Amino acid sequence: MATMKAEAPKGKLGVLVVGLGAVTSTFMTGVLMARKGLAKPVGSMTQYDKIRVGRGEDKKYLHYKDIVPLADLNDIEFGAWDVYPANAFESAVNAEVLKAKDILPVKEELEAIKPMKAAFDRNYAKRLDGDNVKECKDRWDMTEQIREDIRNFKKETGVDRVVVLWAASTEVYVPVDEEVHGSLAALEAAMKADDKERIAPSMCYAYAALSEGCPFIMGAPNTTVDIPAMWELAEKTKMPIAGKDFKTGQTLVKSGFAPIIGTRCLGLSGWFSTNILGNRDGLVLDEPANFRTKEVSKLSTLESILVPENQPDLYGHGNDEDTQYYHKVRINYYPPRNDDKEGWDNIDIFGWMGYPMQIKINFLCRDSILAAPLCLDLVLLSDLAQRAGRYGIQRFLSFFLKSPMHDYTKDEVPVNHLFQQYVMLKNAIREMGGYEADEEID
Repeated sequence: MATMKAEAPKGKLGVLVVGLGAVTSTFMTGVLMARKGLAKPVGSMTQYDKIRVGRGEDKKYLHYKDIVPLADLNDIEFGAWDVYPANAFESAVNAEVLKAKDILPVKEELEAIKPMKAAFDRNYAKRLDGDNVKECKDRWDMTEQIREDIRNFKKETGVDRVVVLWAASTEVYVPVDEEVHGSLAALEAAMKADDKERIAPSMCYAYAALSEGCPFIMGAPNTTVDIPAMWELAEKTKMPIAGKDFKTGQTLVKSGFAPIIGTRCLGLSGWFSTNILGNRDGLVLDEPANFRTKEVSKLSTLESILVPENQPDLYGHGNDEDTQYYHKVRINYYPPRNDDKEGWDNIDIFGWMGYPMQIKINFLCRDSILAAPLCLDLVLLSDLAQRAGRYGIQRFLSFFLKSPMHDYTKDEVPVNHLFQQYVMLKNAIREMGGYEADEEID
């Protein structure tokens, strides 16, 4: 798929978010406040980062908007689905992430964002008990109802384009099943047969979005767009897809710090990561089946950066089988912390002649404060990709995601190294701005 220079955006951009909880209400409030000049969109690459285009005498360092035609913050219209009926203002207040002074100036705009009924199956998130939920005959009907919501949103708001972003809870783990997830025809048949075990609600959202001409972003670690059936649909509809799982706190640290160990040729015996978190995400992840989905996502980061096969002396021992360093991830639900997440890493390394050393990292972060700018960047860059004729898996967006999508049917290894991901991002921006993609990923 050859990348073209992106077309200029026309009209307004609709942003439909699945889930109107802490992350989404913080994202929406921040964008609305930034539009009024009352807050700064700190942490957003699309709003702050500058990259080089050209070489030698032609070299310039420019903001993204000066290289590519990004949608303007003033042109965004928000909508959402949620299992709870609270509007975006009530949600922002209930989440207790932002102070009143940072919400009240945009109270009216937030109150106008009322969530549509969610396509929801309680078996996928047993800890949630909201009743703002669609009545669906089967998974196909669920999908059709979401499509209708998207069409109605377009009609009511008059937006030109829509991007759909999943910022809802982590679903229970769905193993990829070739029989159902291997082709578009099989997926559609399973939806019509109401295969509740292998068709997650998130798949219905993704199918609906792509079918309605909307790029889809998976911000949780759910099995959704990382299946061949969805790749086939994205190719058919010529829509970009991205996922999965926002890379906010601990995994961001891991993808940036692991390269230090690798580049310095130090050995790794073990890396133990634990988190405490008290928001709705923490509540859902307290359910073992939901945590399993998150664990798979968080574990995948390290293994493609520090590879035992490439450096057996450095990474080829540590666990029971004595073939790789020991890597463990834990998440603990701890209500007193609410959205203030704490990520704690204990890293056992070794150096010259095998002598052991330790590194401790304690990241006292705010989950939604880190996720909100990622939501903005993923939405703006997915919209840009679509206008540049890019479709299917958007590997350049892996910078923002914990478990980057990749074609595992062809043994493709995902790039998890933060600085290699940044090169991919910069090269894509250059290409979509009509410049040469001139950095090597090595």
